[in-house]
Amino acid sequence: MARVISTLLDAMHTLLGFLWRFFAALLDWRLILRRLRKVKSLDVVCVTNMRDDTDRKLFLGRYEPSMGHYNGPRFYLHGVSGITRAICSTSEDIQHANTSLRAKEQCISAIEYCQEKGAKIVLLAASTKRLFGLHGEEIKEMFPGLLFTLGDNGTFFLLLSEALRAFNKAGLSPGNSRICVIGPYGLLGELMVKHLIAKGFSVVGLGSSQSRLEKMRKMYNIEISTSYEDLGLVDAVVACTHSSVVRLTQERINLIRRVDRKLLVIDVSEPSNLTKEEYKKCKGSVIRQDAGNGYSPGLKYVLGAITYKMFRLTRGVTFGCFMEALVWQLAIKDNPSDVSFKSLDLFSINDENMEIISKLFAKYDVRIPSPRNFGRRVNSFDLNLEDSGKTQKDNSFIDEDETKML
Repeated sequence: MARVISTLLDAMHTLLGFLWRFFAALLDWRLILRRLRKVKSLDVVCVTNMRDDTDRKLFLGRYEPSMGHYNGPRFYLHGVSGITRAICSTSEDIQHANTSLRAKEQCISAIEYCQEKGAKIVLLAASTKRLFGLHGEEIKEMFPGLLFTLGDNGTFFLLLSEALRAFNKAGLSPGNSRICVIGPYGLLGELMVKHLIAKGFSVVGLGSSQSRLEKMRKMYNIEISTSYEDLGLVDAVVACTHSSVVRLTQERINLIRRVDRKLLVIDVSEPSNLTKEEYKKCKGSVIRQDAGNGYSPGLKYVLGAITYKMFRLTRGVTFGCFMEALVWQLAIKDNPSDVSFKSLDLFSINDENMEIISKLFAKYDVRIPSPRNFGRRVNSFDLNLEDSGKTQKDNSFIDEDETKML
């Protein structure tokens, strides 16, 4: 009986995925207008892997695309056309040598496909950014006519803004707070360590590599730990990796949170570091916030709420890296004679690139969204446990279309 039910559910997901892809293509009226004007279908393509089996179930079911990649959500920002082209590999596949080569081939094929559709900017999103080296020389040589970005400058700018807002709302200041950065030697993790130290916070880095942690300790003079048992008590966690070795669990959260205090978790990882299933076990002792996303009232999804909810997002919100790619294209579109954008190394995360992207975000009305936890509104950042049983309201937060960039 269980096998029959499982088969029926798989068939249902496969059908629903097909219907979603069919109607997303059929009802994309903006695309129809572009074709009538003889404009190429795409401006920006966000090449990404599937985050997990949930993505596979929602968008494909049992269907296996023959090309090894498929169209995910379609979206528009102020006339710029964007699409997610997802490869049929997960983050875990990319981490293993025996499946990473297949993922790389799928990624190259997806870029070729979208270039034919007119794509000018390619975002290597999620774990695909690991497939082509530190500065992407290989993929840039293969596609000299495209501008590639990792989107990490935009993601980090939004992440830092959201983290500092959450710390402020939770009453965490540099003088009284100890912050744990999970994955401190990754791209986003190291930047977070650097900026939190500059603001005077006490920082401890948690990771699985002792040698890389030692380099961080010497470079930034921070505390380090390879285990939650030795980490000590902290007020907040910024999770910059979803590695299973350092993933948050109920037991680990209870080890590191202060007595009579909830732990604030800023989770930028995709898939999430603190999973939804694990969060349900300890939601009374945790305040968790999605992070690294951007909001714009001008961002429109094809099929609206159906699509952004399948993407596990909310109205007008997309991932920070997606938003960065869209505003780069807007900037190039508005300044076609300015060739300086094309000379930027968008595989590098640095202050210069972040300053440019912050100005572009402001110009094109991109902001940090209202605080969300797995897409649901965070109503309070009160860390006191004695109020955990009450229904708390925090009227300092307003709807997404009214939030302002920090």
